[in-house]
Amino acid sequence: MLNIEKTREEFPVTKQKVFLNHSGVSPLPKPVLGAVQTYLERSSVQEEEPFDLEEARRLFAELVNAEPAEVALMPNTSTGLCIAANVFEYPSGSNVVTTDLEFPSVVYPWLRSQLKSQVQVRYVKNVGGAFYLEDFEEAVDNHTVAVAVSHVEYPNGFRNNLKALAEIAHEHGAYLIVDACQSAGALQIDAKRDDFDFLATSCYKWLLGPSGAGFLYVQKGLAERFEPVFVGWASVKHEVFETVELWNNRDLRLSETASRFETGGPSILSYVGAAAALKLLLKVGVGEVESRVLGLTSHLIERLKEEGFKVQTPEAAGHRSGIVNFMIDDPGGKVDRLRGKGIIVSARMNGVRVSPHFYNTEEELERLVEEVSRLRGH
Repeated sequence: MLNIEKTREEFPVTKQKVFLNHSGVSPLPKPVLGAVQTYLERSSVQEEEPFDLEEARRLFAELVNAEPAEVALMPNTSTGLCIAANVFEYPSGSNVVTTDLEFPSVVYPWLRSQLKSQVQVRYVKNVGGAFYLEDFEEAVDNHTVAVAVSHVEYPNGFRNNLKALAEIAHEHGAYLIVDACQSAGALQIDAKRDDFDFLATSCYKWLLGPSGAGFLYVQKGLAERFEPVFVGWASVKHEVFETVELWNNRDLRLSETASRFETGGPSILSYVGAAAALKLLLKVGVGEVESRVLGLTSHLIERLKEEGFKVQTPEAAGHRSGIVNFMIDDPGGKVDRLRGKGIIVSARMNGVRVSPHFYNTEEELERLVEEVSRLRGH
């Protein structure tokens, strides 16, 4: 059972603000801050042992039920999505299926692909903020190269059914590409269960880590099928380092794992923090985190409805996430006024977007509801 009071001691922001914007940029918990500070202090006098980047890879693999060999280190989600989009070929008449609620980084790489090919980008339209599998089934055909979606849609929190989408894509020989930036760290992700092909995420939102660290999952056996767009020393097999002094620079021996999509040195400082954050989340338990996040958002939805607000987040079972969006006049102005009262949320889709994490409390949500009720009409 989670001890919420003890847990909140790990988050200094709770002493100053009601932070409900983890779909934006999360505040760093103490273990992350401590790991980064220690690394910097020791590095300044060359006392720090080299950080084991493989630890971060292993921890993320554990988080999503994958193998470390299926994980590549990325600076952010967008880079991972760009890599996925650029490894494919787009024959005449081919298409990519996405949705009309996606964050730009999910769609832009495919639009860029149109400059070198005639690939068609098809948009599944939302219905009241939700997506229906029959609409994906209609959009995907035997000419579809990939289906590219967010696990959780950033404006309203709708959660897509990855397993069902993978089945639709694979039935037509297409790949499923997933942006998990709004789900990794808040919801359970299972690479083996959901059978997606590529999944990219950053660490600075729900994963509670610093910016500059992210991951790209590539399903086992897929990596070696594709040629990376960029290559560097991190892209190759370890044995190319042949002596103490020289690398083999005459043959390109690409790694057969997801690391073939890495190029050079990552932001080690960012991964120091990311590893500490992943340890925190795994210690709490991904199932426990998800249960608490969904419990908080359920409470918030009910309270908003009781106060007469229109909730824009679909409530269908299995499609909920850590994001709740509700309509209000002048959402940007309301968000600024809430910030002045120490309540941090964001404005999206003509409404207010609220995204609590597992350490937030119902009391904090009550304070939010109380304040927005006062601000309504002003």
